[in-house]
Amino acid sequence: MEAFAEYLAQKARNGKLAEIGVGFNFKVALKLKELGLDVFVVDWNKNAVEKAQELGIKAYVDDVFKPNLMLYEGVKIVYAVRPTPEIVRPILELARKLGVPAYILPFSLDEMPRELKLENYKGLAIYKKD
Repeated sequence: MEAFAEYLAQKARNGKLAEIGVGFNFKVALKLKELGLDVFVVDWNKNAVEKAQELGIKAYVDDVFKPNLMLYEGVKIVYAVRPTPEIVRPILELARKLGVPAYILPFSLDEMPRELKLENYKGLAIYKKD
């Protein structure tokens, strides 16, 4: 997870990042925050959002199938860590609406949409849509 955070930090520079569907895996967001980046996470699960907030991460309840676009104002990158397959396309649609790139670190066996480009970073298979 640390390598994915480093990868995103290189792509973001000083921009704001949004992690979609964080669940209870906060490692990437915490590392990005540690690196001094402006990051927030979203999930539909209120308990996950509350836990993120307890850890000092900006977090919001949102539904990627019907996202509140105002929440994402100023975002330069959206990303997801091991998203469930059904939310991959909505993540890409959100990125398209925002006009920003999307980066997805999938489970190893998850099939990704063909429009995504595969990039290897320190052994991680990262899918991206610029």
